Amino acid sequence: MANHKQPKPDDRSDNVEKIQDNIQNTIENMEEAEESMETASDEQKQAIEAKNERRRQSIKGLKEEASDEAHDH
Repeated sequence: MANHKQPKPDDRSDNVEKIQDNIQNTIENMEEAEESMETASDEQKQAIEAKNERRRQSIKGLKEEASDEAHDH
């Protein structure tokens, strides 16, 4: 007979904290990328700028998600 395991309960109690950690990590990555632009070629600078723009969009979405999660609890 197969061993059926019960799924783990959906624990979202620390979602806001995890999202905030992701936001902080993304900000730190942006800052490091900005610093690296000092020695980057023009092509690398363009790539860094594009990536940081995507990071800004990600942060915006994460902040919205954190707000939604906070209101759900």
